[in-house]
Amino acid sequence: MRQTVTSARRIVVKVGSSSLTTAAGGLDAARLGALVEALTASGSAAMPDSPASAAGKQVILVSSGAIAAGLAPLGLPRRPRDLATQQAAASVGQGLLMHAYTAAFAAHGRTVGQVLLTVDDVTRRSHYRNARRTLQRLLDLRVVPIVNENDTVATSEIRFGDNDRLAALVAALVEADLLILLSDVDGLYTGDPALPTSTRIDLVRGEEDLDGVAIGSAGKAGLGTGGMVTKVQAARIANGAGIPVVLTSAPQAAAALCGEEVGTLFAAQVVRASARLFWLAHATEARGRLFLDPGAVAAVVDRRKSLLPAGITGVDGAFSAGDPVDLVDSSGHPVARGLVNYDALELPGLLGRSTVELAASLGPAYEREVVHRDDLVLL
Repeated sequence: MRQTVTSARRIVVKVGSSSLTTAAGGLDAARLGALVEALTASGSAAMPDSPASAAGKQVILVSSGAIAAGLAPLGLPRRPRDLATQQAAASVGQGLLMHAYTAAFAAHGRTVGQVLLTVDDVTRRSHYRNARRTLQRLLDLRVVPIVNENDTVATSEIRFGDNDRLAALVAALVEADLLILLSDVDGLYTGDPALPTSTRIDLVRGEEDLDGVAIGSAGKAGLGTGGMVTKVQAARIANGAGIPVVLTSAPQAAAALCGEEVGTLFAAQVVRASARLFWLAHATEARGRLFLDPGAVAAVVDRRKSLLPAGITGVDGAFSAGDPVDLVDSSGHPVARGLVNYDALELPGLLGRSTVELAASLGPAYEREVVHRDDLVLL
């Protein structure tokens, strides 16, 4: 048994479209029912009022499937490529998906709550706090939150891209003890799972365990949008927040939740990252770039110092004070991300000058860092 799983109290479970729907589109009631059974069965006898897979555990479900569920009712033979039709399918399918979950969980005495998120909800700090409070309150009320990307309004510029990344961010948002990624494949393999030469990897302790592993591409296949690449990337994000990850297939959900050694376990870093810095690194999009000279790069990366105007050689982008920006070296490679204290239009006149000089010529308000070390995370 996996101790990291059996001791987890708060668990985020992500399931993909292909694990819930038929090949032709539309929800597969048997598959969805089996998933709900796995999420509720073990805890029902020990704690009837707790939406859990084991006694005292809390479960948050991140579920794809809205677009796929809307295909059959709209008479669409396959997942549409254009955004407008995807949004239309999601509008139809999301209601069907939630209706199916509501009925399935109700059969086990559970209440569910719908939470639809866009990138803005976890990148803008005030929205981030609101999303966190909502999810926490649902758990306090012993409701099972069912999270999905708000496909009906999300545009290509403000999409998570896949629900694997969304699940990792939600796990960090609620400070989960465990993330379970359910897929069509029963774990991470050394190569193509269809080949007899490929073997399943039981444990990933770090990047060295992925050396020589052919993960494949993140290209779209079937009704889903992700692939093994996105799942490994999501595992890395969650591990960086101190959250272990189990990757396995949907039929093995019950075994995974009980701690059986199924699928692949991605061990978490020993120290849980600061929630604020994790948010800055993984849930923000940089609004601009600050080019650093070699001395500034060394100060920020090696000595964890704040960024001062004297070390900046160039500014790119349109951003305001408080926005996230990437700190890049002379070749444009990002080395850190931070919250900038100046508008983009202010900075060019400050570059290369010391804070003492700036305070003397422009006033004490300019004797401050461009990015304070407390608002900075290494990439």
